[in-house]
Amino acid sequence: MNVPDDLRYTSDHEWAKLDGGKVRIGITDYAQDALGDVVFVQLPEAGASVASGATFSEVESTKSVSDIFAPVAGTVVEVNTALTDAPQLLNEDPYGEGWICVIEPAESGAYEGLLDAAGYRKLIDD
Repeated sequence: MNVPDDLRYTSDHEWAKLDGGKVRIGITDYAQDALGDVVFVQLPEAGASVASGATFSEVESTKSVSDIFAPVAGTVVEVNTALTDAPQLLNEDPYGEGWICVIEPAESGAYEGLLDAAGYRKLIDD
């Protein structure tokens, strides 16, 4: 499984990348592999407030429907509308073009509380 060292992770298999004070979010390679072929992504609304650990999106695959949880609390400031027409981007490029949204965090230290790559690798290897 691909687990980039420059990202942070949740135990629910979301990744987060801090960029200019905002956090870009998607699902991990492990998550997309477990889901199978993604056929639909319910995107959050730009401007929506999200709580850390709360559901903010949903991904439907040929196998199941999975909730996506916010790794940090804050406001959704950007959504990846490309996923509306091409949900398979989550499978093809989960850490690149398959990102889901960008959140402006409510608390500056929340990102640092997420799992680092080594912690996430340990989680998925157990």
